[in-house]
Amino acid sequence: MELIRGLHNLRPRHRGCVATIGAFDGVHLGHQAVMHHLRDKAAELDLPSVVIVFEPLPREFFSPVQAPARIMSFREKFQAMGQLGVDRLLRIRFNESLRTMSAKQFIEEVFVGGLGVRYIVLGDDFRFGNDRQGDVRYIQQQGEVHGYSAGPTPTFSWQGERVSSTRIREALEAAEFERAEQMLGRPYSISGKVVYGRQLGQTIGTPTANLELRRLRAPLSGVYAVKVNGAGLCDAPGVANVGVRPTVDDSIKANLEVHLIDREVELYGQHIDVSFLHKLREEKKFASLDELKENIAKDIESTRAWFNQSQT
Repeated sequence: MELIRGLHNLRPRHRGCVATIGAFDGVHLGHQAVMHHLRDKAAELDLPSVVIVFEPLPREFFSPVQAPARIMSFREKFQAMGQLGVDRLLRIRFNESLRTMSAKQFIEEVFVGGLGVRYIVLGDDFRFGNDRQGDVRYIQQQGEVHGYSAGPTPTFSWQGERVSSTRIREALEAAEFERAEQMLGRPYSISGKVVYGRQLGQTIGTPTANLELRRLRAPLSGVYAVKVNGAGLCDAPGVANVGVRPTVDDSIKANLEVHLIDREVELYGQHIDVSFLHKLREEKKFASLDELKENIAKDIESTRAWFNQSQT
């Protein structure tokens, strides 16, 4: 899949396509329905498919700290779109200029002038433009002027309710991983590159892999039993901490640290995928490193016990 980094990188060869636009955080089953609609329409018209996303997400631009936690990073989103057969991903930087752009301007400059769209696939609730005018009906009306067609994708429901990123965040926060999996269409995981941390785990006898989350906040917090894949690992059991490490850092930026159970593997610089299975406890601030070490040992034993029980 081709990544187009900004409107300034659009070329004449990018004109003529079927496009959709949205946040697509989580690429859940509702988003996947939009992608299938996009791919089918592109095949029907014999044109490439294009997904348009904003970075940062608009709510992150307006209020970075109060914005909803991201379900996935941009890299994870890019990989998920590629797996769904999308041809191109156009990433547009959301800035002050874009914030003030009307829906009419956006359609004329991006959809028509930049991409030369022939068909626009839309989610059932997406709106854009500083006037919030860019809904399905308005885009269809503008299509009559500019020579493209547009249509919505039917709402995807689960247990009688619309599948949404908000519902998935609520499930993850409550550690209801089976419910989240039902809406995502896959187990919830966080992937990233293992980077050097403070090496504290090494000094207290429990080495951890520290992942770059590429987001200010994670949609869950606490200590979890997990499985790790990638870098030669296949469903390797581990215990992970997601949070702000209050005992050693007490920062506001989320971190993910994972300790592999009963094995040592050199993971620095590798990309791994951490799947969340069971919540052990909330994140806590301990009075000393010795107390932290004792509790990590308890977490490891609790994780072993949970995996042994789940396999019987």
